[in-house]
Amino acid sequence: MWEAIRRWFDPADLRSVGEPPDYRFSLANERTFLAWLRTGLALVGGGLAAAQFLPPLPMSHLREVIAVALLLLGGIVAIRAVDHWARTERAIRLGEELPASRFPALLALAVGAGAVLLVIAVLVRAVGEG
Repeated sequence: MWEAIRRWFDPADLRSVGEPPDYRFSLANERTFLAWLRTGLALVGGGLAAAQFLPPLPMSHLREVIAVALLLLGGIVAIRAVDHWARTERAIRLGEELPASRFPALLALAVGAGAVLLVIAVLVRAVGEG
C-alpha cells in the first residue's frame, strides 16, 4: 500500500516504467482523473451545503449525517481518483490491460441510495407539515 502511495508523488518513478506512450493516452487518463476529482469536489461542496443550508430534518441529526457522508464520500473519490490515475498510467506504459474497477458502480449505488434517503426525508417532512 505505501509503495502505491509513494508512486502518486514520484513522477520519475512512474516514468521509469515501460515505454513512453502516445501522449494522447496519457492526456485522456489525466482528463479522466480530473473528472473524478471534480466529482469529489462536488460531493464535498454538497456536504458543506448540507451542513450549512439544510433546515433541521425530522430525524435527529439527519442533516449532520448527510453532510458527513457527502464529505467522506468526496474525500474517498479524490483518493481513489489519484490511485486509479497512477495504476492506469503504469498499465499504459507497460502495454498491459487497463485496471478494472468496481468503484464507479459502488459510487453510483451510494449516490442513488443517498438520493432515495433524501427523497424520503423530504416527503416525511412534507407530510409532517401538512
